[in-house]
Amino acid sequence: MKVCVTGIGLISALGGSLEDSWQNLIAGKSGIRLHQPFPELKPLPLGLIGQQPSELTVLTQMVVASALQDSGLVSHAADCAVVIGSSRSYQASWEMLARQMYKDGVNLPMSSFENWLDILPHMNAIAAARQIGASGIVLAPMAACATGIWAIAQAALLIQTGQCQQAIAGAVEAPITPLTLTGFQQMGALAKTGAYPFDLQREGLVLGEGAAVFVLESAELAKQRQAKVYGEILGFGLTNDAYHSNSPEPEGKSAIAAIKQCLERSCLTPADIDYIHAHGTATQLNDQMESMVIQRLFPQGVAVSSTKGSTGHTLGASGALGVAFSLMALKHQILPPCLGLQQPEFDLELVKVARLSKIRQVLCCSFGFGGQNAAIALAR
Repeated sequence: MKVCVTGIGLISALGGSLEDSWQNLIAGKSGIRLHQPFPELKPLPLGLIGQQPSELTVLTQMVVASALQDSGLVSHAADCAVVIGSSRSYQASWEMLARQMYKDGVNLPMSSFENWLDILPHMNAIAAARQIGASGIVLAPMAACATGIWAIAQAALLIQTGQCQQAIAGAVEAPITPLTLTGFQQMGALAKTGAYPFDLQREGLVLGEGAAVFVLESAELAKQRQAKVYGEILGFGLTNDAYHSNSPEPEGKSAIAAIKQCLERSCLTPADIDYIHAHGTATQLNDQMESMVIQRLFPQGVAVSSTKGSTGHTLGASGALGVAFSLMALKHQILPPCLGLQQPEFDLELVKVARLSKIRQVLCCSFGFGGQNAAIALAR
């Protein structure tokens, strides 16, 4: 059964809507700025949507409403499945509670813990279901930076197996918290000036916040209600390295397996792919491993870019943002640029400036901590 994308909601540091983010992306603009959201931490380049860190609940409400409106499903969507993931979920709320608990050694009153059920990791997906009046399946995947693609894949499977005909799927991330920033800093993974994927002088990742949510439908239903279609989900591949908590397996075996699995399920060969939206975190290990994988699987060469130089790394939402930008690339036949790239370290056909190109099939990849690998193929 064919699965189509009929609606997209997107919010990023590049803009408060899909169109704004896309226009700024292809214009070569970046949403990354120097910020100091927490006085106890030094200023850092961050991809903030506003001047202060966003709230997960607010981001989710906005992006779900945008996706529904874009698809023409403005009213309740009772029969929709909901698959909305996040790698950090309500971590900001838990950190705030922890700070209150340990401040001056004061015991907090029981009333401070009354909403603890509402900030469990899966509750954001349930809140989205309540928002749209959906009473079907609700899933809340967490797979590190592969969460976004994982969520879309799960939703596509629900439609393909006849469990529903419509699904709201994607990922939301509000990861700018003291613990997240300090943790990445301790690992030496944070950049000091900006994100430069695949560049010889890359410094590391820049944390960003953002969300991308999609309305998926069976092709039959989309045709029946004469919905506009951004593209079709051809297939996906999901694997795990079983290797290390934060380093990718050096030879990229499982990453290669995920892409091969995706191509096979999509009835495609490497030569059929016209553009790869790479994970491209601008960290030393990811870009090295990913470049090797692309070179090995696509020896004929294929246009490649990462949009994290523009949005920052939105962790669990990054794959969902990548899918949204890939669908816009298919729609407008424009290759989005790999912003921040000055001197490529790897022999790839990296897109430095947005350009027109014939794009029929796209591959979007995510490679997360813990060795979570995800690839998804999309077509016009």
